[in-house]
Amino acid sequence: MERSQVHFGHTPIDYAIQRGVRQKTVAVRVDPIEGVQVRAPRGTPVEKLDQIVHRKAKWIIDRRRRQEDIPPRPTPREFVSGETFLYLGRQYRLKLARKRAAETGEVRLVGGHLVVSVARVGLCGEGVRESLVSWYRARAAARLPERAKFWAAATGLEPADVLIRDQRKRWGSADVRGIVRFNWRVIQAPMRCVDYVVAHELIHLRHPNHTRGFWSDLGQVMPDYEGQREALRRLGPMMIW
Repeated sequence: MERSQVHFGHTPIDYAIQRGVRQKTVAVRVDPIEGVQVRAPRGTPVEKLDQIVHRKAKWIIDRRRRQEDIPPRPTPREFVSGETFLYLGRQYRLKLARKRAAETGEVRLVGGHLVVSVARVGLCGEGVRESLVSWYRARAAARLPERAKFWAAATGLEPADVLIRDQRKRWGSADVRGIVRFNWRVIQAPMRCVDYVVAHELIHLRHPNHTRGFWSDLGQVMPDYEGQREALRRLGPMMIW
């Protein structure tokens, strides 16, 4: 599919172009999963579409802000050797390695592979998934509190506690007691995207809702947050399993 990108200040706006014979005018829509989409008549120059998207940039950004940070639907996985998984933004190939029973379930990073020890290579996918989830959760538990401490200093907002959870509908959340919860899956994203999620939830300690004040405060400590949010949206389908 044809794509283009414009910048509005520090904010990149990537969009997909759909052309049609019967399309008479240019229409712009913002989908929470598919992102920004532009329908245009055939023959419309990309430069003209860029201009239109740039003119509508404030509206596009506002629409994206109004859409909650909800992870996409899970991607089907078989948990067999050769599948690709992310860790801190880097792709790793899953490799099942046969080991004696006492060593099964162990997960290691070896070169460009995530190596999972199994009693037999034909181990059911759910067993491999459980081993991977445990490994990712352990790394999220080690990294995310550290990032929360860093962003607490940057924002002046100290959480009462930092918890790692298996959240199906959020990358993170914050409650009135000052407790922030992070979806272990975010540790698959590049660290800058992880930082976006952490800073986002800490700002929620001051602003419970996505008000103008919320986005203004987030922008003060992370001027490029829109770009990180977009990167997280794009990576989302690979991170939900």
